[in-house]
Amino acid sequence: MITGGTVALLLMIGLIIIALAILFTFVPVMLWISALAAGVRVSIFTLIGMRLRRVIPSRVINPLIKAVKAGLNLSTNQLESHYLAGGNVDRVVNALIAAHRANIELSFERGAAIDLAGRDVLEAVQMSVNPKVIETPFISGVAMDGIEVKAKARITVRANIDRLVGGAGEETVIARVGEGIVSTIGSQIDHKKVLENPDLISQTVLAKGLDSGTAFEILSIDIADIDIGKNIGAELQTDQAEADKKIAQAKAEERRAMAVAQEQEMKAKVQEMKAKVVEAEAEVPLAMAEALRTGNIGVMDYMNIQNISADTDMRGSIGKITDPKEEDEY
Repeated sequence: MITGGTVALLLMIGLIIIALAILFTFVPVMLWISALAAGVRVSIFTLIGMRLRRVIPSRVINPLIKAVKAGLNLSTNQLESHYLAGGNVDRVVNALIAAHRANIELSFERGAAIDLAGRDVLEAVQMSVNPKVIETPFISGVAMDGIEVKAKARITVRANIDRLVGGAGEETVIARVGEGIVSTIGSQIDHKKVLENPDLISQTVLAKGLDSGTAFEILSIDIADIDIGKNIGAELQTDQAEADKKIAQAKAEERRAMAVAQEQEMKAKVQEMKAKVVEAEAEVPLAMAEALRTGNIGVMDYMNIQNISADTDMRGSIGKITDPKEEDEY
């Protein structure tokens, strides 16, 4: 039979179990034990405070354990403040460990600033130890003789940690190197000099200090490939000749149109003159009739005029007759 004391005992045990479950859920006891086992002294109240500040304790304590094991002197406040600022604590700690192993001077504040600036601080440290090769696309330049020369370069760069914040990226380095290649090729009188000495491009470009203001230090610029392109000078001359031809044709067409217009104008004047002649000829009979009425000319004079006109017409008709010899030839 279950008595009232037994029920109270069972209820107390249940409350204790619930309290322990809530305690182990809210307080990361296992994480605290792992930290103590690794030699990282952190109080349980500090972990509870992280929970209250909405900080995931494992995101801070686990990187702290790695840092202490690597011999770095970091505090929970530093890591927690970087986490609250939106940074990646684990990546920063890994970068600090890598820099410490490679004897690269990198403070936590500097690494946190680089991480908050949006750059991969661990990749930057690795690039400082192992330089990176950036390959440019084919960059075209035209020598003074009009021949196009295409060159591809390999740029060996090393990350400059001091200039990662605010320094330009890979695109700027590629653009500056491309500009240097174009100007170097364009300054050569003969394209053959560029083909004979490709290192002339790399030496000239490297001497310009193109890494200033960037997040990298250029170690070397090597010409990986070089090729001949188009004869730009000949194409320009051809285009100019074609343009001159079109201009000449346009001017000739303009002169032809003007000549046609003048011809049409002259034809119009001739037609006008013919019309005036016909008009004047039409007035001749009227004038003769008037002269006969007024007695200025006699009948014999009029007959002589008619005979002369008939004789003239006859001579014109005879002149139009074709020679028989010419007809036989046809």
